[in-house]
This record gives sequence, C-alpha cells and structure tokens, in this order.
Amino acid sequence: MPGDRDHDLALFGATGFTGGLTADYIAANAPAGLRWALVGRNRAKLDAVAARLAAANPEAPAPHLLEADAADAAALATVAKSTRVVISTVGPYALYGAPLVAACAAAGTDYVDLTGEPEFVDRMWLEHHATAAETGARLVHCCGFDSIPHDLGAYFTVQQLPEGVPLTVDGYVRTNARFSGGTYHSAVNGFARGRQTLAAARRRRAEEPRPVGREIHSAPARLRHDDALGGWTVPLPTIDGTVVRRSAAAVERYGPDFTYGHHLVARHLATIGGMAAGVGAIAVLAPIPPVRDLLLKAKSPGEGPSEATRAGSWFKVRFVGEGGGRRVVTEVSGGDPGYSETSKMLAESALCLAFDELPERVGQLTTVASMGDMLLTRLQRAGIAFRVLEGA
Repeated sequence: MPGDRDHDLALFGATGFTGGLTADYIAANAPAGLRWALVGRNRAKLDAVAARLAAANPEAPAPHLLEADAADAAALATVAKSTRVVISTVGPYALYGAPLVAACAAAGTDYVDLTGEPEFVDRMWLEHHATAAETGARLVHCCGFDSIPHDLGAYFTVQQLPEGVPLTVDGYVRTNARFSGGTYHSAVNGFARGRQTLAAARRRRAEEPRPVGREIHSAPARLRHDDALGGWTVPLPTIDGTVVRRSAAAVERYGPDFTYGHHLVARHLATIGGMAAGVGAIAVLAPIPPVRDLLLKAKSPGEGPSEATRAGSWFKVRFVGEGGGRRVVTEVSGGDPGYSETSKMLAESALCLAFDELPERVGQLTTVASMGDMLLTRLQRAGIAFRVLEGA
C-alpha cells in the first residue's frame, strides 16, 4: 500500500444511519494519530456529523471533510488516491456502489462495504478483481452482519477440527432484531433484478478458477426440527453461505473436501411459513415498477431503531462441525446485528486492513481470506464472542 496517502481511512455515507454509527465507533476507538476523512456530497451534513463526533469524543482525531458524489468518477478517483482504505455504507450497492469500487481497484486502495447483494458482489468480481489484483487493492465486501459472523464463525469452527481431512460445518442463525432499512431496500431491489443476479452468478462461475485438488460443497437443503437447537431449521438463502464457501476455496485449512450449510432457526414452523410467504410476495411484486416503488416507500434506507431498541437486540449463530472423527459445537454472538454490531464489524475491518499484518492476497477477497486471524482477534476484543460450546 502506498505510504504517501493523506488518509488512513475515508468513510462514505457517514450522514446516513449506519454510516453515522460507523463514524461514532471509529471516533471512539481510533488509534492515536489516525488520519481519516468523512466523504459525502452535502458539506453541511458532513459538518454536522463532525461536530457531533467532536462533542462526543473531544480527544479523538478530527476527520477531514471531503465532498464527492457517488456518481462522480473523477471525484471518487481523487478520494481513492488520497487514502489507504475506503469504507462505503452507500447502498443499495447495485444501484450506487460500482463507481467507488472501480476507483479503489484502479488506485490500489483497499475497500470494505456492508453489502449482502449477490449480484453486486459477483459483478464487481467480474469487472474489477483482475485490476485490483494488479494494483494490489483488496476489495472486501460483506463486512457487516452479512457476512462476518458466519464467515469468521465457520473459520473459527474449522480451526477446532483436524487438518487435512474432509470437514462438514453447518451454521444456524437466531436473532430477535429487525432488518435494517438499507437491507430491506437492497432485498427489494435485488428481487427486482433477478435476471441480472442470475446472469452475474453464471458468468462468475464460468470464469472464476476453482481450487486445485480440493472440493467445496453446499449442504443439501432440508426443513427439519432440531431438538438440540429447540426449533425448526430451514436453509437460509442469503449470501452468507456463498461467502463461507468462497473462503473455503481460498484457504487450504478448510481441508481437501469441505461442505457448508447455512440455516435459519425458528421456534415455530408457522414463523418460517410466514417469512417464506412474505419473501415470496416481495419476490413476485418487486419486478413490477409501480409496486416496487410502493414497497420501497414502506421503509426508509436511512432510518434506524432507537438506542434502547438496539440495546435489546441480539444475534447468535451456532455452528456444528464434524471431521476426522471429531465433532465440535461453537457459537458467535453479539448485540444488535443490523446496526450496532454491523458498524463495529465494518470499522474494525477497515482498521484491520489499514494497520495489521495480513495474508499476502489481493483482488476481491472474503473477510477470512483477506484478514482471517487478525480480524477474529479484533472482533473478540471488541466484544463479539466466539466460543467453543462442545468438543473442546
């Protein structure tokens, strides 16, 4: 990474809800001498964020304020060239995120975001992975609840199992939190772009090299009741399982034959049925432009719950891993996943890229492939728990 950059970090989207929480976290946990910037198109809003940060953390390094629009390629290039790491909270990413990724790939600048949009991740790999690999940039998507607890949790589980043997890991997600407004908008727009999502996935599968001499699999999908988990489990078709399997493809520690399944846990079968019906309805209606507009108006992407509501929210992801005659059960847990913990995970990912000694991998990477043990240590220190429950 070039050493003559003006900033260590530049945060896009600090005037939004999750971006504001990310700025709060950085200001409260900034290493001494951190050089950072807030980036946005509205100077008055940036000034307001900076004033809030200064009032809450008078001793924290003051951020520089940079004006740039998400669609202004020249301004984005200037920002990317000025910093070591860019953080983006500006979504839906499929609509607004591509120019910033392009700028970072071209400038050799590391990049992190919160996306859980499969089309965007696949399209960015197709368009910018090769450039990033040439310039030395690390493009790391999905650095929030999508998909850090699942990606690092599966990795943590694998570390408890024997090396060099076939491994199977299943992840089971529980949470009492609501989806964020940004996640809702990304989901609606994702369903509206179903054909583009499938096309990008097909192109990436055709072009992305596969690991040599190793096999990576998805666990069979099935609905079942699990007494140990105390509820019904159903396959969870989010990007998280794909991210875990991509980490397994990139890192040999997952063994010669690795299988991962990603599941939601609900106490009552009716809960799963209701969720499936709701998702199905949005999937059918989102491609219809007038209906999609109405759906998007139902929840603002910049809105979020109160601090008290966030304080009462939690998540737990249980992992069951088997291989080499051993079985382990692990758990990753934390507070409000959609906002408080997501902003923490995003900020720690950026700080990790900026300051830690990391694997020599470049291009588009998962959190495990790019940061692995160092990010795991950071998140444990930040209060996200990674525990072995059985099989220690």
